Amino acid sequence: MNCWKGRVALVTGASVGIGAAVAKSLVQHGMKVVGCARNVKQIENLAAECVRSGFSGTLIPYECDLTVEDEILSMFTWIKDQHIGVDVCINNAGLAHPEPLLTGKTTGWRSMINLNVLALSVCTREAYQSMKERKVDDGHIININSVCGHRVINNADGHFYTATKYAVTALTEALRQELREAKTHIRATSISPGLVETEFAYRFFSEKPEIAVATYKRIKCLEADDIANAVVYALSAPPHVQVGEILINPVEDSIIT
Repeated sequence: MNCWKGRVALVTGASVGIGAAVAKSLVQHGMKVVGCARNVKQIENLAAECVRSGFSGTLIPYECDLTVEDEILSMFTWIKDQHIGVDVCINNAGLAHPEPLLTGKTTGWRSMINLNVLALSVCTREAYQSMKERKVDDGHIININSVCGHRVINNADGHFYTATKYAVTALTEALRQELREAKTHIRATSISPGLVETEFAYRFFSEKPEIAVATYKRIKCLEADDIANAVVYALSAPPHVQVGEILINPVEDSIIT
């Protein structure tokens, strides 16, 4: 990770869970991390924690609604003005609503597409343009995907969310192809976690929190730090090595192997 010290990473959805763990880890490794979310207060608290811990990097909170393209564009302009540009982009922000295909609400479907697919794509495009503009040839774009991006689980509430994660799988491979055609050494990685104990299930089962509790008690789940470690692994690979896909599952979970 020495090659990344002092360089700029953008982490979306950095206020809680995986995003917060990734942002903290990159700061610990000496990076200048712009952490964005709608709830910037939590990122401010995390930034203060990083300072107290004496980490060599810096966490810069930025308030951004990723479902609004103009706010994303303004964020990248601000990063350019204040911190030159983005060298690493971690597309972590995502959400799931229990909206089945046969009975789900269009508003829920649209919000998942807007964040899980469109926001990720806009951030990817703008990060690449930032790298290209500065002739950065060793940048890295990492999409936090899901095991749901590789297999359809028999749970109607998660089917539309699964479709958005299949899109992330396709978009990451398409990104790799376009980067090769552009003759750049910028790398692209998809990291697909299984069940991670975060706030995710509590949001998904917001009307039945007891289900979320039972979900996380069922097995020994992954932790957010496990995914942060995978991000560091991908970033630490030698320049000639592209880690295309990392699929991480709890040992006790046999849903996807």
